[in-house]
Amino acid sequence: MSTDAATSRRLRSYSKMREVMTLYYLAAKAAPESGRRVAWLTSGAPVEFLHAMDIVPVYPENHAAMCAAQRMALELQQAAEERGYSQDLCSYARTDFGQIFTGKSPVMGLPKPDFLFACNNICTTVVKWYEEVSRIYRVPLFVLDMPFLHDGPDESIVDYVADQMREFVRFLEERTGRPFDHDRFLDVLEKTMKAVQLWGEILDTCTHKPSPMSCFDAFIHMGPIVTLRGTQECIDYYQGLRQELVQRVEEGVGAVPEERHRLLWDNLPIWFRLRELSDKLAQWKTCLVAATYTSSWCGMTVSVEGYRQMSPTVETLFRDLARPYLTPYINQGFEERVRILKEMLAKYGANGFLLHSDRSCKPYSLGQYLIRDRVTRETGIPGLVIEADMNDPRQYAEAPTLNRIQAYLESLEGL
Repeated sequence: MSTDAATSRRLRSYSKMREVMTLYYLAAKAAPESGRRVAWLTSGAPVEFLHAMDIVPVYPENHAAMCAAQRMALELQQAAEERGYSQDLCSYARTDFGQIFTGKSPVMGLPKPDFLFACNNICTTVVKWYEEVSRIYRVPLFVLDMPFLHDGPDESIVDYVADQMREFVRFLEERTGRPFDHDRFLDVLEKTMKAVQLWGEILDTCTHKPSPMSCFDAFIHMGPIVTLRGTQECIDYYQGLRQELVQRVEEGVGAVPEERHRLLWDNLPIWFRLRELSDKLAQWKTCLVAATYTSSWCGMTVSVEGYRQMSPTVETLFRDLARPYLTPYINQGFEERVRILKEMLAKYGANGFLLHSDRSCKPYSLGQYLIRDRVTRETGIPGLVIEADMNDPRQYAEAPTLNRIQAYLESLEGL
């Protein structure tokens, strides 16, 4: 297989995305000086509640990924380990603890939180992680408990989550000393819906051949849908990105020159080797066209307009919001994950799939070998499991992993 110097084509929007994210972190750092409260929250938490109360959201997970991409994560993890935190803990958490203790980060550290908001629809580890941060900073923690969906969300689970959302409203009112702003909440939720729709349309451009962007692009450009969801800045940015991708589709420009193989990715990316893996696959004329991870922010389907004609305190509002937040890919059982993978392989015309068995993200990685075998048996499309970690370079053997991927791609040539 040829190993020429081809690389993936970087999107023009990349510089704009860096500008948007830099301004976000600068605003977050300046929030305490302007009297605004700061909340640290998990990526799967319903941030719309915070925006409605003018509370600045900060995401330690996103920051940890940024530290890895900037090759700072290992130093921070070791700083945490020197204080007794086990290397077996999530590498995001260890990166976060390290930046707390050292103050080192690409954005000069995160602002001190006034309170914490953890939602365990992405994993249960975040609860213990945030409990520790709560002890370090001596600030309150609210945990939004999302039961794991073995067989889908039944009505009792939806009611359980909706009741907690109402409790969280009371928590916010106590923290801020003012009533919850339902009208602003609807405005924020409407912005979330628009951003989610745009993000889905952006990912859908990858159904075209050649794909105008790869998942390596999507991993980077998903930053706003996580950190700026519910804001006009997020909408504006994704409108520009979508326009660039549509133009690429019209002109037949692919992210990977001479695209030959189209693969699906399962699990979080390997942040500290993102560019290297992107370029290597491009050399092998292979494009990652979709990922279960990036697609997890496409499920928001709450109809906001209907509530503008009704009382803003209608009981169904939080129930409708509970459903999409209950159903990210990582919070679903074996059968649902198999179904989603099969549908994505067909939708994006993929002829293979890579499953990243992530040492840190055990909930995401559990059952991947069985999932691979089941999907391959039912679709005839072979998959490959690679073992690494999203943030800890000590858990990644680069040469053997690349050799396995290259051998896997060569096997696809014979199919």
